[in-house]
Amino acid sequence: MAASATLPQAIDEPVARGFAYDVWRRLRANPVALTGAAVVVLLLLAAIFAPQLAHQDPLAQNLSLGASAPSGQHLMGTDKLGRDLFARIVYGSRISIRIGFVAVGIAITAGTLIGTVAGYAGGALDAALMGLMDVMLAFPSIILAIGITTVLGPSVTNLMIAIGVVYVPQYARLARSSVLQVKEMEFVEAARALGARSIRLIWRHIVPNILTPLLVQATLGIATAELEAAGLSYLGLGARPPAPEWGAMLNDARDYWLNAPWALIFPGVAITVTVLAFNLFGDGLRDALDPKMK
Repeated sequence: MAASATLPQAIDEPVARGFAYDVWRRLRANPVALTGAAVVVLLLLAAIFAPQLAHQDPLAQNLSLGASAPSGQHLMGTDKLGRDLFARIVYGSRISIRIGFVAVGIAITAGTLIGTVAGYAGGALDAALMGLMDVMLAFPSIILAIGITTVLGPSVTNLMIAIGVVYVPQYARLARSSVLQVKEMEFVEAARALGARSIRLIWRHIVPNILTPLLVQATLGIATAELEAAGLSYLGLGARPPAPEWGAMLNDARDYWLNAPWALIFPGVAITVTVLAFNLFGDGLRDALDPKMK
């Protein structure tokens, strides 16, 4: 009976946890990262449910209420054309988040392809591809983005393409360095010895093992892309009026911000909070995915 009484205690041993659980445990222990993640989720929900959150039409003008201070009817006031700022900021989250995700999607896709090919092939092809990336990195990102949007024309679509192209070299260099490490590991050598072709080695064994640093960089890159997009829209190279884009709203408010400071403050706060949230979440995710962190 004594042995049977202790049996449940012997069975109740700690269960081995997987990598995903360890990542979640480290992320959960980081309140700053959780705060950033919560704000990101709220921003995504605001973008999805914009019509339910903002009952005003973001494009509707009422000149009699131009540059009105915040009130019960207009929580964040109105701009010089009488458009509701709260509605414009809520709907603007759709544009800003879309720009960030699409631009980073372009950059990580093209950069991973270029970096993987360069790192795996080596030789002259590696030198040529990385030389092209170095040339692109020689230009300041904002100058290169301005040049691309000037050639393509100002629009949200061209803005996303320009920002995506500008950040391709970062992902290409990161992917290449990761491939150089992974392709020399034992499991890749074993697959090669068993007759696996290069394409299979790359997509089945190498790419899945280089995604972690790329995804962390992508999380941080969304914040940078949104900041770049706001800057280009402020310069008139992004969203066209009357689209409710935060950078364009800052540009529109600069002519009368002394009389209506809320028209400048609220879009600026929206940009700051969004960039900060993605940065905090990205930093926390990087620490959580680091195998040296305990």
